[in-house]
Amino acid sequence: MYVIRLPNGNLLVPESATSDDGRVMSDAYVEIGPADSDYERLAEGALTQEEVDEQRRRWHEGDEPLRRQFLDFLARRGHPGRTHGTEDGLGSD
Repeated sequence: MYVIRLPNGNLLVPESATSDDGRVMSDAYVEIGPADSDYERLAEGALTQEEVDEQRRRWHEGDEPLRRQFLDFLARRGHPGRTHGTEDGLGSD
């Protein structure tokens, strides 16, 4: 998750909710403004939404050759965990 600079200058900052034993229960974004004590520190590495979208697009493009290689493997070897000759993959038709 990234710190995202909004058009109004505020930042969307990732924040996690944790249980009493330290497990992460959920992740969310909270909006903070220049008056927040962490604003300056977080603003240094903030990205615009367009920059986040561009990075996500590049990742998807970079994943495409690996996805094709995996699909080729499945076509040649079958799906992992599936018993050949069964409809449901559980060993019975």
